[in-house]
Amino acid sequence: MHSQNHEFWHRVHLAIKNFNHRFQIWRWLILILLSCCLFVCTYYTVKVKTSNISNMKAALSTTTTIYDNKNQKAGSLYSQKGSFVELSQISPYIQDAVIATEDRTFYKNPGFSVKGMARAAISSVIHHGIVGGGSTLTQQLAKNALLTQKQTFSRKLEELFFAIEINRVYSKKDILTMYLNNAYFGNGVWGVQDAARRYFGKNASDVTVGEAATITGMLRSPSYYNPIDHMDNAISRRNVVLGLMADTGKISETQADNAKKTTLTLEDTFSQEDGYRYPYFFDAVVDEAIDRYGLKEEDVMNKGLKIYTTLDTGYQSALQDSFEESWNFPSNASDGTKVQGASVAMDPKTGAVRAIVGGRGQHVFRGYNRATQMKRQPGSTMKPLAVYSPALQSGYHYDSELSNKLQKFGKNGYEPKNVDNQYSNKIPMYEALAQSKNVPAVWLLDKIGVSKGVQSVENFGIHVNKSDQNLALALGGLSTGVSPMQMARAYSAFANEGNLPNQSYCITKITDASGNVIAQNKNPGSHRIISTNTAKEMTSMLLGVFTSGTGRSAQPANFRVAGKTGSTEVPDSYGFGTKDQWIVGYTPDVVLSTWVGFDKTDQNHYMEGISETGITHLYKSELERLLPYTSQTQFKEKSAQQISQDTGANSDWLGNIGKQVQKGINDTGSKFNEWYNNLKGLLGQ
Repeated sequence: MHSQNHEFWHRVHLAIKNFNHRFQIWRWLILILLSCCLFVCTYYTVKVKTSNISNMKAALSTTTTIYDNKNQKAGSLYSQKGSFVELSQISPYIQDAVIATEDRTFYKNPGFSVKGMARAAISSVIHHGIVGGGSTLTQQLAKNALLTQKQTFSRKLEELFFAIEINRVYSKKDILTMYLNNAYFGNGVWGVQDAARRYFGKNASDVTVGEAATITGMLRSPSYYNPIDHMDNAISRRNVVLGLMADTGKISETQADNAKKTTLTLEDTFSQEDGYRYPYFFDAVVDEAIDRYGLKEEDVMNKGLKIYTTLDTGYQSALQDSFEESWNFPSNASDGTKVQGASVAMDPKTGAVRAIVGGRGQHVFRGYNRATQMKRQPGSTMKPLAVYSPALQSGYHYDSELSNKLQKFGKNGYEPKNVDNQYSNKIPMYEALAQSKNVPAVWLLDKIGVSKGVQSVENFGIHVNKSDQNLALALGGLSTGVSPMQMARAYSAFANEGNLPNQSYCITKITDASGNVIAQNKNPGSHRIISTNTAKEMTSMLLGVFTSGTGRSAQPANFRVAGKTGSTEVPDSYGFGTKDQWIVGYTPDVVLSTWVGFDKTDQNHYMEGISETGITHLYKSELERLLPYTSQTQFKEKSAQQISQDTGANSDWLGNIGKQVQKGINDTGSKFNEWYNNLKGLLGQ
């Protein structure tokens, strides 16, 4: 039996030997292995060489700064930044303690340690997976500043290649400086300067040897070894570090023993500047940098960028102050839920966003920004976009007579109703708009054609779904809704003589920490969507909303404003009230779009009472605070009501003839009305 087994294995050995001799298997395996190594080395080398390591210190030493529209600092962004200090401002005790504890060969190694890597490899085999340890200070810097904290083989390889490149580009002093300023020390503190202030109330240059050892000891586990939460652990770890400093000759045994006997006296003089002063605007800036320019959030927050924006701090403070006053809003729900709100202020000529508030209450970083992300039905604020602008473009005029009779439309018998339940045979267009009458708006859209209304809304930058292309569009019937940002841009065309900004934007330019431009807005222009005359005639009618219409109580003192109110009603089963309330208004200098309502509407969460009462206090407060910061350019247009009073209602001969002829021909009234308005246009009236 033994001889048979021996003969079998001998045959197997000869077969393998012959196979290898014939096909050169080992040579192929070696070649494949070397090729894989070459590929991996090439991949990581290219990745490292294209990572702009030379900009690393500048990025770590500066916070990302946001500038306003006057290029003045408005605030800063940071998630892993402390007060950056140079090595000369860091106590030699801290430097020596860190090197003795973390990387004794720091000044000699090429960025990595062969012995350390070998120890880590053996530990990984023992523990059946990648474990920490074995990294030099340079490798730790690469991990903390450039990579993730994941313990994977690929991340360890990246760490190695980045460490080699960092060691090539920077001096050892620079590397130690960056490491000490970028390390985490618990309790939200980054860097040795802030750690010294947080725990001992002094600068990093003034700490004692015992305090330096305590700070260094936290590097292993900040949550476990910080003296605020775990004093005994901190002292124990401090004593270990002092022993290591003595072992390496950085301090004497006597110094170490004396330091071990001292008690730790804690004092907190650390204060972090709140650079996130305009939270919802800054959120929008971060979102735009990521979504429009392709940056990563961690780069925006930590790479020391300079972001130049369209922010007007006066506008922004005006909106924020108004939102802080609870009496500007409808009452809370019975369960205490607040009525929410959102506002956007925009330059109508360029689409530059000047101010944003995206909600009330506690702000969450990059949380729900109602001003930019919310989609709600716009109600009657849609009428100027879907009905009255295309009607003026089709030949109607501000004083054209519209039907105001309760009636049904189309095959489905659509029957809109005026909110005030007041009707009449006819009503002038400007009055129908100012009083926000629903029936005339639907009647007029029916006359000009739904397709014209849809195209007009699309021209104003708002998409209309196929299912929404019906007469309900006149009253804001959009299944997907709109945001305050979209409405601000749309109404910009009225304030900008018929030209719609190409886009709304918050960022004009972004530079890296070294000053290189990495992103720039190259499309701040506008394009024409309605004629100048149509824009002026719309402004004349929209001025009346604030002087004698539904926006009267929102009219700011000493300023003229044009715009439109809007609301959406709750089901009758809920009671008498609204789900959404809007006002979008403008002057020649600024458009302000504001919404209020509950995030979730139900029988217990809606605004009681008539349409606009819940929003007018807020809107008036915003305008009275904001408008003094504008150039206060005056409208050249008179309100339609004023024009009508000045000329006498329908006193011109053409108007009288028109009214007489229109009597008794209701069936053909629309055709005559179109002829009548075209004739008036030709005569310049």
